[in-house]
Amino acid sequence: MTTAERLVADAALTQAHQAKFAARNRVNKIALLLSLAAMAFGVFWLVWILWDTLRLGVGGLSLATLTQMTPPPNEAGGIANAIFGSLVMVALATFVGTPIGVLAGIYLAEYNPKGWLSEVIRFVNDILLSAPSIVIGLFIYAVVVARLKSFSGMAGAMALALIVIPVVIRTTENMLQLVPPGLREAAYALGTPKWKVILSITLRAARAGVVTGILLAVARISGETAPLLFTALNNQFWTSDVSSPMASLPVTIFKFAMSPYENWQKLAWAGVFLITVAVLALNIFARIVTRNKL
Repeated sequence: MTTAERLVADAALTQAHQAKFAARNRVNKIALLLSLAAMAFGVFWLVWILWDTLRLGVGGLSLATLTQMTPPPNEAGGIANAIFGSLVMVALATFVGTPIGVLAGIYLAEYNPKGWLSEVIRFVNDILLSAPSIVIGLFIYAVVVARLKSFSGMAGAMALALIVIPVVIRTTENMLQLVPPGLREAAYALGTPKWKVILSITLRAARAGVVTGILLAVARISGETAPLLFTALNNQFWTSDVSSPMASLPVTIFKFAMSPYENWQKLAWAGVFLITVAVLALNIFARIVTRNKL
C-alpha cells in the first residue's frame, strides 16, 4: 500500500470514528435531556406537595394542637392523643421488631449463609418486604383482633412490627456481608469465640448501616395507615391502655382529611406536617450516622 493510499484509509477511518462519536454524543444528549426532564417532573410534584404541606400544616399548628384531644366537629381541640398513640405503637413495634430482625440478619450472614433454612427465610422475607401493608393489617386482624373480639394498640404494634422485621433483616444481612473477611479471620486466629467476633467485630463494624436500616424502618411505619385501621382502629380520647382501641396520627389524618369540617381539615394538615418533619428528621439522622461509619 502506497503512502497516498494509507493516508486515504486513515482519513476514512478517522471520519468513521468521528461519525460514530457524533452519533454516540447525540444519543448521550438525548438520554441526558430525558433524565433531566424526568427529574424535573418528579421534583415539581415533590415541591408542590411540600409547599402545600408547609403552607397548610403550619397554619393548623398551635399549642392546643399539641396539648388537647381530638375534638368534635366545629369545636376547638388538638391531636395530642393521636400523637401519643403513634409514639407508643411505633416504639413498641420497634422494640419488638428490631431484635428479631437483627438476630435473623446475623444468622443469615454469619451462621448459615447458604443453607436451605436461610434460603427459606430469605424467600419469606422478600415476600414480607413486597407485601402491601393492608395485607399485614388484615392478617393481624384475623389472627389477633377477631379472636380477641377487640381492637387494640397492641394489635397495631404487632402489625407495624411485621413491617419493621423484614427491613431490619435485609439491612443487617447486607451490612454484615460488607464487612471484610479478614477482620473475622484475624479474630479467629487469636482464639476469639464466634459469638464474640460477631458482637465485638462484625456487628460493631456494620453498626452504622444496621442503625440506618432501623431508622428507615421506623420512618416507614410512622406513616402507615392501613394496618392500623384493621388493628388499633381509633380513639377520640387519651388512653395509654394498649389493650383497647388507640388513636394514631395517620388514622386521624385520614379521618379528618375526609371530613367536611374545617377544623378537622386543619388538624389533618397539622398532622401531615408533623409526620413529614419527623420522617425527614429520621432520614437526616440516618444519613449522619452513615456518614460517620467506620
